[in-house]
Amino acid sequence: MDSFREYRKWTERKYFDDRTREELKSIKDDKKEIASRFAKELEFGTAGLRGVLGAGTYRMNIYTVRRISYAIAKHVISLGEEAVKAGIVIGHDTRNCSDEFAKEAASVYAGMGIRTYLYNMLCPVPVLSFSVRELCCSMGVMITASHNPKEYNGYKVYGPDGAQLSPDDSDKISKIASETKDYTKIPRFDYDILRKEGKIEDQPSYLREKYFEAIEKLCVHGDDMEEEKKNFKVVYTPLHGTGAFWVPDILKRIGMENVYPVKEQMIPDGNFSTVPVPNPENVSVYDLAVKLAEEKNANLILATDPDADRTGVFAKGRDGFVMLSGNQIGILLLNYLISDKQKKNAMPKDPFVVSTVVSTRLTKKICEAKGVEYRDVLTGFKFIGEQIAISEETGKGNFIFGFEESYGYLAGSYARDKDAVASCMLLSEAAATYASQGKTLLDVLNDIYREFGYSCEKQVSLMLSNPAEGASAFMTRLRRAPISLDCSKVTGIKDYLKEETGLPKSDVLYYTLEDGWFCVRPSGTEPKVKLYFGASGKCPKCAETICDRIKDEASAKIKELF
Repeated sequence: MDSFREYRKWTERKYFDDRTREELKSIKDDKKEIASRFAKELEFGTAGLRGVLGAGTYRMNIYTVRRISYAIAKHVISLGEEAVKAGIVIGHDTRNCSDEFAKEAASVYAGMGIRTYLYNMLCPVPVLSFSVRELCCSMGVMITASHNPKEYNGYKVYGPDGAQLSPDDSDKISKIASETKDYTKIPRFDYDILRKEGKIEDQPSYLREKYFEAIEKLCVHGDDMEEEKKNFKVVYTPLHGTGAFWVPDILKRIGMENVYPVKEQMIPDGNFSTVPVPNPENVSVYDLAVKLAEEKNANLILATDPDADRTGVFAKGRDGFVMLSGNQIGILLLNYLISDKQKKNAMPKDPFVVSTVVSTRLTKKICEAKGVEYRDVLTGFKFIGEQIAISEETGKGNFIFGFEESYGYLAGSYARDKDAVASCMLLSEAAATYASQGKTLLDVLNDIYREFGYSCEKQVSLMLSNPAEGASAFMTRLRRAPISLDCSKVTGIKDYLKEETGLPKSDVLYYTLEDGWFCVRPSGTEPKVKLYFGASGKCPKCAETICDRIKDEASAKIKELF
């Protein structure tokens, strides 16, 4: 793409609004900035689009949203009349421009003759996934950049099963988009007119209640824990996101009467003014929550990200609050669901659990010990959703739980993406249940480690020194320079791009070590490479020490290839 020619087009043509043209004129003497905005298009993949807000082809704005919406509309139309009638449902979170982008997408779909539902309230990712399935839509769209900084927004796309798009459908849409070279040729549609004509519909009002009913069925305890749940104290923060309108309500529905929201963070705010980054994986976002929990003598702190698909936890221990990792939350939920289902003889026939190749290996040990099938998949919740779909199509297996180490969890098949609303519900119930037994979540976590072995997992992200080169070039260099470690012998290397692994081909390298493992993969949304490390040991400190040694040596050697 000729970045300067495209820049001139965006500044000169009346197709682009005054605000856009003025923003671009302000950088007319900054060649580097012009190139960064116009050198290429935002890439559309299975995770949709994601980018920094601003004017340009490599930014998130109404024109890039219009372009990808137009490509998706053409794809849906190519599927036939039934797909057009089934329609598309659109949701959005609290991010800057999310409402504007949602309306732009709705205008394109409705203008192209596709039935269009638009959420008239803030909508978490799992609710959007549930809505696609409940309404039998052809597709769903969620305007969000998940837990990214305030400068970002994004566009997630879901298939008719409520899962993120398959690589095949993603490629088809990307191909259509790539054929649209001239933005000014993309038709514009008037949102207000389409809304007035009834061509853009609100989501059916019953969906909220049906969603709550669906996740309430996941509860292990009904009325038998009524008093314990009533007395248990929970602090909750949505980090200025959509969870504010969903999590407190579900906790009250299951009998949690002492729920204390962090008031400053209950306010929808696309600038996320009380936190550096709205990510429940970051300890810094919990300052206000911990302060409130100490004031209220609360037992548990829960946090959700802006689109309410990731869940963070601070558990109260003997010496104060401790942050749990994504893997620790996963095995706590896994153990709770399996153990209590087995106690009540409520385990379905042929149960199975799904997690990813970069998540803790302890999951497999727990499943094997408890007679539950374990399935490994690639990173990305769509692959967990895919396993649910396969089991339903073949009639083999009943899904009970799936999770990623990146704080994403799903119990049940009502949706096909991670659900922080349901996870907050289950974690509150589990913590209240254990409290009635005189235990904290940390006590239970230690019980699990004592039974199945101590493990430690850590992660490192390396930003690409030359983003234009791309992560694939780095991965090629890594394949040509096999890594060996002094601290632990490499006993095997699995290349998910070149070997038959039973999983889709993916640019991932997995190293098995004598006392641990590590994995390398490019980020799907940012110009960086992610490194994952895991180790086991005879005690918590032993496992962490081994993991740190592996992390430090492997990271140093991999950095040399950047």
